[in-house]
Amino acid sequence: MKKSNLKKIIYITLILQFAFCMFNSSSHALDAERRVLDNGLTLLIVERHNLPVVKVAVGINAGNLHEPEAKAGLANLAASLLTEGTKNRTAHQVSEEIEFVGGSIGASGGYDYVTVSLSVLKKDINLGFDLLSDVIINPVFPLDEINKKRQRIRGGLKASEESPGYIASREFRKAVFGSHPYGRLLTGTSETLDGITRDDLVEFHLKYYVPENSIMAVVGDITGEEAEKLVDKFFSRWSAGKTKRATLPEPEITKERKTITVDKDLAQANIILGHSGVSRDNPDYYSIFVMNYILGGGGFASRLMQNIREDKGLVYDIHSFFAADKYGGRFQVNLQTKNESANTAIEEILKEIYKIRKTPVTDEELSDAKSFLTGSFPMRIETSGRIARFLVAVEYYGLGADYIDNYPGYINSVTKEDVLRVAKKYLDPENYILVVVADQEKAALKKDYTD
Repeated sequence: MKKSNLKKIIYITLILQFAFCMFNSSSHALDAERRVLDNGLTLLIVERHNLPVVKVAVGINAGNLHEPEAKAGLANLAASLLTEGTKNRTAHQVSEEIEFVGGSIGASGGYDYVTVSLSVLKKDINLGFDLLSDVIINPVFPLDEINKKRQRIRGGLKASEESPGYIASREFRKAVFGSHPYGRLLTGTSETLDGITRDDLVEFHLKYYVPENSIMAVVGDITGEEAEKLVDKFFSRWSAGKTKRATLPEPEITKERKTITVDKDLAQANIILGHSGVSRDNPDYYSIFVMNYILGGGGFASRLMQNIREDKGLVYDIHSFFAADKYGGRFQVNLQTKNESANTAIEEILKEIYKIRKTPVTDEELSDAKSFLTGSFPMRIETSGRIARFLVAVEYYGLGADYIDNYPGYINSVTKEDVLRVAKKYLDPENYILVVVADQEKAALKKDYTD
């Protein structure tokens, strides 16, 4: 048996064994109860009484999709400041109170929505919900905290300029999405951050941080009745908003071949090759998911890994993925290789894309992909925290209350014909964005790559 095949078998076997155990231990714990409260908040509850802990995730439709281009980073800055001072507590008090009981509370920005999370012991649940409601409803965005956060973000942006992977991702996203919010940095830039005022933050919060714009998932040692009473007690002052939200534009997709080079004194070239992808509600999503696993998403089981790492030894890692968001998505292949082997690696990527578009995948490849994708699914919901975040995403993207039950069927219904069809439709080896951050003289990129 070839060494690469043995690695593949061991890899899949270990994952499936672990997933089987996780599935058996948690499959009955995801009977999510869904309620829409009078103020418009969607509440999702899953009872898990094995540990005296409660995890909460609140998804708020206040991501960077809603910020003006001139103030890019506004949504992320607003989210990061939620825990930095409220009408009732200073930033230090928020931190001190939650840490005293061994819990955690935090918020993070996102392109589609922001997430506020809480972890607390059952005995401290009232304090946890008090803090959670306070940071969501009552942030005051203190000027000194705004300036501190702005400085930290600027420092992070400056440090990121030393990362070739970061540079490649930034240039690729910009090239794929252009002026659409998905094409911008989540953090904004130093220039746009300077243009954000406290009034902007207050207005943004008032407009988008409203209950009918939000999803709360509560998971852990709690009943549905207890969860609703807590929400009623601590979020009753969270009143419905009155602002009508504008319709968001679809990304403008331009089919063209474009190469972007960034010259850096590096031993290895950082390469991204790809193009626009699909939104999460695309009816072909699951066929694409299976197809990409075979192409480059399946680790050692994928064709890209087998060809470019195992057979040719050009990379340590190579992978492809379709990132599907609410209003669009992207397909990309990421790798690092020696400057001198950049052309060869790019050519081999394109060969594999041409191949999967022309010839049906094998029965074994399809079977392995389905087994892994269905078998590993429970790992996405193995802890209460993951379940809470997962439920928010399912609700936000409208995947349905029965999504968990239906997921295996979505994957198992994919045929070889489906894989070939979506490969032809959604992979484009002619019109793609190629970003190469490298020592350009050593890489000596070709002007054109042909099949």
